[in-house]
Amino acid sequence: MNQLAPVVDSQSASNSHSDPSHPYIFNESNLLHYEMASMQTMSLIHQAIRRAKKVHSGVNHQQLSQLVANIDLSQPLHSVDKALDEIKALYLDHAVYFHHPKYVAHLNCPVAYPAVIAEQLLSAINSSLDTWDQSAGGTLIEQKLIDWSVQRIGFDSHADGIFTSGGSQSNLMALLLARDDAAKRLHGHVIRDHGLPAQAKRYRIFCSEVSHFSIQKSAALLGLGYNAVVPVSVDKHFKMDLDALDAAMCQARAQGDIPIAVIATAGTTDFGSIDPLASIAERCQKQQVWMHVDAAYGCGLLATDDYTHLLSGIEHADSVTLDYHKSFLQPVSSSAFIVADKQQFQHLTHHADYLNPFSDCPQAAPNLVDKSLQTTRRFDALKLWLTLRIMGSEQVGRVFSSVMALARSSFVTLKQDQEFELVHEPELSTLVFRFIDPQLDDEQLNTLNYQIKDELFKQGECAIARTKFRGINYLKFTLLNPNTAIEDIKTIAAEIKACAYTLKARLFEKETNYE
Repeated sequence: MNQLAPVVDSQSASNSHSDPSHPYIFNESNLLHYEMASMQTMSLIHQAIRRAKKVHSGVNHQQLSQLVANIDLSQPLHSVDKALDEIKALYLDHAVYFHHPKYVAHLNCPVAYPAVIAEQLLSAINSSLDTWDQSAGGTLIEQKLIDWSVQRIGFDSHADGIFTSGGSQSNLMALLLARDDAAKRLHGHVIRDHGLPAQAKRYRIFCSEVSHFSIQKSAALLGLGYNAVVPVSVDKHFKMDLDALDAAMCQARAQGDIPIAVIATAGTTDFGSIDPLASIAERCQKQQVWMHVDAAYGCGLLATDDYTHLLSGIEHADSVTLDYHKSFLQPVSSSAFIVADKQQFQHLTHHADYLNPFSDCPQAAPNLVDKSLQTTRRFDALKLWLTLRIMGSEQVGRVFSSVMALARSSFVTLKQDQEFELVHEPELSTLVFRFIDPQLDDEQLNTLNYQIKDELFKQGECAIARTKFRGINYLKFTLLNPNTAIEDIKTIAAEIKACAYTLKARLFEKETNYE
């Protein structure tokens, strides 16, 4: 690669306000250099993807930390070539490649290339989606996608939403609105103006014991505390147990506590289980409790032809979390928070004279900051927009359906192997299991299964996840890649067993030496 030297032709200089002493500013004078650097970068990406025969290089964090520590940021390279070579060594050579068919670890999907194209566009123009006068058409594109999502959920015209950084932010917004709605409705108290009421220490939020940790984290951030979240036991399918929910809410009221929200999960992180949404909705409506559906993972069902019925009841929720960067093939970040009654956004709206002054004119330009926790906000909606306009939602749905089918096939495959113990039949596209050996006791099995994940990651041939449920360590497949085949799953299973045999030998060797 050749070093790029800043050049400004006379015509460009005369037609622009750029200063040639600032050669790296993105403007019309530097478009040629930008294009050349972009081509070099695309070539680098092309080479990295072609070379990525393994999920990960196997480098450990100490080795990589030393490489990064040796960089002196006060000494710029003044060269695109050198900078790209450096980032190749620090990042691309050791990245975890989610597109690899043997990456089956976390809820990271391979991305659709129309969304990658959109990333180039939105970064170059750098719109901020907080106000109309910073984004113009971007505002309308995001709103159109929110309206499309509203329709898919089954909400009516009173619903609205906003793009967010991810499921954690969306869940935080849900609990914020549930908290403030309860305070106003039950006590005539506006938290936005006056802070938490005395009764807030009695507020209780109910979610299944396998729901996302962001529920507890959000409760803490909102001043309610971890103890405000009541975990509800799950049934044998890892769905919220309705009898347990009834008992928990009844006990809370008997103790003088105030149920304000039930968080139903449509696709738990570990098990992909979907809580009984319709039955939970009935209970919430009867008891006048906010119902939020965390569909960060299960939102992919909204694009399918054959599985939308699994979300039956979601249309009765008060709010919904959607993570397009989990189930719609989108790069991080691309998520949304949807609320059934747009008036609820009043609890977080703040009008600043310099930014979004109050206006009761119906013809006033829309300012999306009125319903967002963020002010400056990327035009992430463009990625989903180009994906839907080029690829289409039906094809996205087919991808999600295919990984669900792969999960079922994987379940059958592993169930036939006596060295694996499966704990559930997949509803979406995750599979939780563990390696077993009758020669090992429970403590040894726990240690072994915990270490398998790390050992495989060091080897780099595949990436799996682990989790823990009721004190037992398990391994986990999260399947989101349509290019992962059952043969890949069989290969990974064989690698897990080979790893287990090696670790087992080490374990017994240590015990023998100790004795």
